[in-house]
Amino acid sequence: MKAKKSVPKKSSSTITRREFLGGSATAAAAFMVVPRHVLGGQGHTPPSDKLNIACVGVGGKGSSDIRSVSTENIVALCDVDDTQTAGFIKSDRNTPEQKEMYLKAGKFRDFRIMLEKHKEIDAVTVSTPDHTHAVVAMMAMKMGKHVFVQKPLTHTVKEARLLAKTAKEMNLVSQMGNQGHAMEGARLINEWIWDGAIGDVREVHAWTNRPIWPQGIDSPKEIPSVPSSLDWNLWLGPAPFRHYHPAYHPFSWRGFWDFGTGALGDMGAHIFDQPFWALKLKYPTTVQASSTKFTKDSCPKAEVITYDFAARGSMPPLKLTWWDGGLMPPRPEELEPGRMMGDSGGGVLFVGDKGKIMCSTYGDNPRIVPESQMKEYKRPEKTIPRSPGIHEEWVEAIKAGKKSTTDFSYSGLLTETMLLANIAVQVKEHKTVLEWDGEKMEFTNLPEANKFIHKEYRMGWSL
Repeated sequence: MKAKKSVPKKSSSTITRREFLGGSATAAAAFMVVPRHVLGGQGHTPPSDKLNIACVGVGGKGSSDIRSVSTENIVALCDVDDTQTAGFIKSDRNTPEQKEMYLKAGKFRDFRIMLEKHKEIDAVTVSTPDHTHAVVAMMAMKMGKHVFVQKPLTHTVKEARLLAKTAKEMNLVSQMGNQGHAMEGARLINEWIWDGAIGDVREVHAWTNRPIWPQGIDSPKEIPSVPSSLDWNLWLGPAPFRHYHPAYHPFSWRGFWDFGTGALGDMGAHIFDQPFWALKLKYPTTVQASSTKFTKDSCPKAEVITYDFAARGSMPPLKLTWWDGGLMPPRPEELEPGRMMGDSGGGVLFVGDKGKIMCSTYGDNPRIVPESQMKEYKRPEKTIPRSPGIHEEWVEAIKAGKKSTTDFSYSGLLTETMLLANIAVQVKEHKTVLEWDGEKMEFTNLPEANKFIHKEYRMGWSL
């Protein structure tokens, strides 16, 4: 670790660029009162009004993350696989202006070198496999960078807790990439439930069609050559060493314990988000798992996870059940014949004392069931501020010096809850309900389960 350089004392009238772009509430307020015509004319965003963003993870979801923040200055692109970077830059989905900016950006394989070299970076997007989210985001935050991290936020429960703690201590704007949180449907669900549309909610079912990648399998035995374009050691990061295989990179890593978090880790950030937000959930009190067979290497093909939550204020205790791998909750009697439950990807069913609400995978198209009750319902006024989009909201929050809606204080708790399921699956041979003390971050009735709260990093890696 390099020693910090001494910084010359600045006068009280000096505002640094970082402060100007949201590093402090005072600077943000000063920014907000500068007339737009002074900055560059109506409809024009001058360079001084833009964030310098670095993007770690260029292929897959990283490509859409980068394009979604390309209204700012993309100053660096980082991916362990050169073919991913080259393919992204050449993509026909990029405008000529975007391509020019991406070509000018610094290119890196190692995010650590990128962060050390580009001191002008204001914010970082992290779109890597799950097992490297925490190490990238933590280094960026410790260097004072705002962060956007793709879902799931982390690979372990403890990582989620530490990222939330650091974001708060560093006063940084953080965001997890569960885009449904920014959509209209999520807000409607909240407003209807808080309005008492279906009475008290004591039961919720959430489901997904995932996994759509191999799970419940052993690791491949073949040892093919590592492509020259790929730095396999960097791809592994903090994970235990294993030989390269295309079964892991670039996509199917999600089903392996060392790299991914399975179906619930992948889609829970979207689907769990609806009840988590609307019902003001925090720590569950218990979690129990039932699943198909799994291996020491790979998650099960299908599972049912049951959580219990204590009462929250005026809201009663709640039982939340997750279904995946083709398993589904019982079809509500009120649901009209031929009508799909959720959508092809999954959905959520809220069961209240006075009715039910069903929505699709990302919380979109919420409806009270049956439809006749939906048509009779007088909707309340919209009270929750609407979002311009998950990425746009993050950028705006940085510039305004305010909090985003799915920052790590919220998304960290959501991620922890999701990841408890993977622990319950891996200790299921005990055939017990795991009792969880969220404040202490420990299982109280089965101490051996606590070893899954975090993992041992490979030598040379740490938070």
